[in-house]
Amino acid sequence: MYQTRISKLCQALKSQNVDYQLISDPASINYLTGYKTDPGERLLLLILAADGHLTLVLNQLFPPAQVDPKIEQLIYSDGQPILKKIAALLSNGKQVGIDKTWPSHFLLDLMALKPDLLPLNNSAIIDDLRAIKSPEEIEIMKKASALNDQAVEFLISQVDQGLAETEMVKRLNDFYKKTGHSGLSFEPIVAYGANGADPHHTSSDSLPKIGDSVVLDIGGIYQGYASDMTRTVFYGQASPEAVKVYETVLAANLAALNQVKPGVPLKTIDLAARKIIEDAGYGPYFTHRTGHFIGQECHEAGDVGPYNETLTQVGNVFSIEPGIYLPNKLGVRIEDLVVVTEDGYELLNHANKELQIIPIDKKQ
Repeated sequence: MYQTRISKLCQALKSQNVDYQLISDPASINYLTGYKTDPGERLLLLILAADGHLTLVLNQLFPPAQVDPKIEQLIYSDGQPILKKIAALLSNGKQVGIDKTWPSHFLLDLMALKPDLLPLNNSAIIDDLRAIKSPEEIEIMKKASALNDQAVEFLISQVDQGLAETEMVKRLNDFYKKTGHSGLSFEPIVAYGANGADPHHTSSDSLPKIGDSVVLDIGGIYQGYASDMTRTVFYGQASPEAVKVYETVLAANLAALNQVKPGVPLKTIDLAARKIIEDAGYGPYFTHRTGHFIGQECHEAGDVGPYNETLTQVGNVFSIEPGIYLPNKLGVRIEDLVVVTEDGYELLNHANKELQIIPIDKKQ
């Protein structure tokens, strides 16, 4: 698996006449080697030569790297002039690819040590590779999304007039731990009523009131891959306006999904959802893009936005998540993950997205 990815990357380097690629993004290093750590402010680097030779640069404080023995490991301690060693490794090359996450102070210091260095921001060659999921990756993401279906159904069952948003998040975290997740894809969003009008609401001590919308945007990390899904339900009752908003968002979600197939500009998918919302009179209240790419990270390079002319490819996995956010009233978002297939698309999650009203007299 890793060797196939490395080989594809080497082909891309040669096509661009790049001698070395410096990879600093921890998620990309994990993708290419299986090594995962959070380096903090210290230097973590994977150096890939166009001929396929790999060097993994690690601080001695990082966890030991259990990687392919063919990968050379260069271990340094704090205070050692590690960039001098890196400059020496690059002595036979000039054109060096840099990814967008490498801190500029490392790059500037390296350029001072190697004045003939010609850095090239070519993060896209790795991003493009990661954007096309293998069948094995898709299977893991299906499992992750199936578990997220269970998670959102569990969370909906917990909504109660005496249960704060923060307590809901705690119960969700416990659910993820019990179902084999290693962590969260992002900080979960549980938003009651007017809180849901903030697409990135931070869960608070708010309690649900009768008639509130309940936005549940959740995801976990399962076998190294992220899930992500949003469902919106209503507590006790839904006003006519709330029903109209919900039905509009659902129609937008379905319209966007109907556009998904290989070779479609990503903006076409976004604009299909956006038109439904605009035609219903809520255009100004759809304040974000329709979706984002997802994989080992919840938000990977690539988006389903109104200006993105990139064409979809088989193996792309991204979210479809239109929303309407009425200030001081409510928010509604419906989010699915979808994989592009040869003949269209396949949904990764299947939790109910018809309008749901939670009875106020239900038992926990």
